[in-house]
Amino acid sequence: MPTDVVVVGSGPNGLAAAVTCARAGLEVVVLEAQPTVGGGSRTLDLGLADGVVHDICSAVHPMAWASPFLQEFDLGARGVELLTPEVSYAQPLDDGEAGIAYRDLERTVEGLGPDGPAWRALLGPLAARTDALVGVALGDKRSVPPGLLPGGVPTAVRYLLALLEQGSRLWDRRFSGHVAPALLTGVMSHAIHPLPAVPAAGAGLLLAALAHAGSGWPLPRGGSQAIVDALRADLEAHGGSIRPGHRVASAGDLPRARCVLFDTAPHTVLDVMGDRLPTRTRRALRRFRFGNGAAKVDFVLSGPVPWAYPEVGRAGTVHLGGSQQQVAEAEADVAAGRHAPRPTVLLSDPAVVDPGREVGGLRPLWTYAHVPAGSDVDVTEAVTAQVERFAPGFRDVVVSSRCIPAARMVEHDENYVGGDIAAGALDLVQVVARPTAAIDPYRMAEGVYLCSASTPPGPGVHGLGGWYAARRALRQVFDVRRPPRLAPA
Repeated sequence: MPTDVVVVGSGPNGLAAAVTCARAGLEVVVLEAQPTVGGGSRTLDLGLADGVVHDICSAVHPMAWASPFLQEFDLGARGVELLTPEVSYAQPLDDGEAGIAYRDLERTVEGLGPDGPAWRALLGPLAARTDALVGVALGDKRSVPPGLLPGGVPTAVRYLLALLEQGSRLWDRRFSGHVAPALLTGVMSHAIHPLPAVPAAGAGLLLAALAHAGSGWPLPRGGSQAIVDALRADLEAHGGSIRPGHRVASAGDLPRARCVLFDTAPHTVLDVMGDRLPTRTRRALRRFRFGNGAAKVDFVLSGPVPWAYPEVGRAGTVHLGGSQQQVAEAEADVAAGRHAPRPTVLLSDPAVVDPGREVGGLRPLWTYAHVPAGSDVDVTEAVTAQVERFAPGFRDVVVSSRCIPAARMVEHDENYVGGDIAAGALDLVQVVARPTAAIDPYRMAEGVYLCSASTPPGPGVHGLGGWYAARRALRQVFDVRRPPRLAPA
């Protein structure tokens, strides 16, 4: 007898799909190529220091409370403690100043001086109606976003107008000083895309608004694995199972199933399903493009980062790149296939809010540097220099480090082709037509679905790609019309 559902890949999207199907009473098996479960949300001991664990990819989780799927799933009720730093993110500058995005919007406004009112006007209305904002930004890009009615339309309009402003050459017209533009540019750089651009502005405005709303930018106590473990526990409680170390490279690697959901890159669906996919779908998936990459550098430190501007040390996330112009130049270098002399670096020191991450006086430090796709360069020195630029004496607290070049990111997650941690270029076309321009972006063939970050709404630990795809599969394959409840029993 065939299994009801096979899910290929155990990242947050794959587990969200599996949980949704298992709660509908279906038999679910998850196949994972890696020996450990969680995809980009794993937390592991890398052997850099006894007992010190590092987040393999994602570390900070604004979507953990904003995602409609995770809201209903209710991580808090399952023992996942989301720790929220008072400072969501920071952007240090060469002149000794820094932009500080507090959870408290008004405190942020006060710190930005003359540009504070403009910051409030841009982000205040978005932070006040995150339901409408999330509905637009994290919807399936094919249907009317939830949260618009009643009363959400003005927020959606504000968001779209802000996209046009911050995604164009008008992006430097709102502010008169240099700190606020740098603070906003740093968060837009998460897209690893030339700036200014509408897709980068879309991601940046969403993240910046979430920084001032709800739980800000939280970090799970103990690391990102806590989210994965909660999803896994629920799946197994409802009869599902996971098989680590089971790589799916061809149809012969799949057990018989009525439905298969792929939490993978599009090319994996092509390789595995082959002629089972319609010709039009195969052609469209072959056109799917990956973006530029990120190289990961994990450090072990003997103490906190010695920031020149001490308030930066209270941030859960720090964007290193300098001014708006300096960040834009670094992103332009990467887009042109060059390694920026001073790359954009994202940094998180989890022990800032989670003292338990420190073991024997040693603490982990998480960093990424933006690099050209497929780069095999060890960027440890470039990242160290960028941190030292804003934290003189940083080298003195580094105990050990390890770099994973962009070209080797696929060894840890096969979806990160060339180091693209977004699992697909975030340009204007692929933000909407992701992975294709089909009316249903998840259904690849009868009983075959793609549910990874290569589908709407894109990257992030939100589980929405898996949730949206699973609900379609329930209707189309199993005639289950009412989505199952996700809240703890």
